[in-house]
Amino acid sequence: MERSAETNVLELPSAYQVDLGDTIIDIGGSFLKQGQALERLAQTYDEASYEAVLRLILNTTGHVIVIGMGKSGHVGRKISATLASTGTPSFFLHPAEASHGDLGMVTAGSSLLLISYSGETQEIVQLLPSLKSFGNKIISITGAKSSTLGRASDVVLEIPVSEEVCPNNLVPTTSIVVTSAMGDAIAIALMTLRDFHPRDFARYHPGGSLGRRLLKKVNDVMLKGSSIPTVEPTMVLLELAAEMAGGPAGVAVVIDEDHKPIGVVTKGQLAVALRVTRRIREVTALQCMSQEFSLINQEKIVDEAEIMMRSDEVKFLIAVDTEGCFVGVYKHEDV
Repeated sequence: MERSAETNVLELPSAYQVDLGDTIIDIGGSFLKQGQALERLAQTYDEASYEAVLRLILNTTGHVIVIGMGKSGHVGRKISATLASTGTPSFFLHPAEASHGDLGMVTAGSSLLLISYSGETQEIVQLLPSLKSFGNKIISITGAKSSTLGRASDVVLEIPVSEEVCPNNLVPTTSIVVTSAMGDAIAIALMTLRDFHPRDFARYHPGGSLGRRLLKKVNDVMLKGSSIPTVEPTMVLLELAAEMAGGPAGVAVVIDEDHKPIGVVTKGQLAVALRVTRRIREVTALQCMSQEFSLINQEKIVDEAEIMMRSDEVKFLIAVDTEGCFVGVYKHEDV
């Protein structure tokens, strides 16, 4: 397959090409209709109901148990995962499995979030008598407050969707987008109320680059030791070039008698100095160094270092200890 230079679209082999004829597929229109549904939700949502949901969840001593069937089940899993990763213990319970023994997962202190657009989903409705008998609080996300699910709920969050983008108004599409947005809004509000910070987020995301940025400190990933040339201000260019040859950091740090950084010499700066002068045994590091560099404490987390680098528009940071003494160099590629 080749990509058209003009349209940036993959050109399929003839065997895979389909003649669309006069059919018009309005992709942009689908986006617009779903966006309008979200805008309508923002304008018409019942603030009191959302406040009641937040209070209920904050007072939950167990888990928020999310239950949904079919497409509602898929979005329910996503909502549960988002809650769990942002400080609200949660898990998803499949309604069919629940009716065959998994209701034992519903314990005192847990609250229930049931999702059904019609409010009449059979697998959900048949669970309601048991769930009500347990005494757990029930939150529902549904398109009909007057439905069986709506009437059985302690709090109802109503989905304001008049029609799906599906041309037959059958496939859950717009309603799923709105339901997902409702779940995100609840999770974000709970994060704010719980004072949930990046450090807390990192506890639940130790893997990958995200956990690395939020959990590891500069000292854990910086270049240090013999890999970073540290030179005195009086060192001449000839010696400086030898010190920097082959170094992985591409920079030498000029330090004073107290081992505190007073300047840096990059390979680029060294190359310029060697080109413009023949006095390589006389010109010193002090004369060619830059006094403009960014410092960071080695105990700061990597995410703070990345933010500082973007803000200062630099390619490396000079790491120091609590006394201000040089300990290493942090570079973006170390992450």
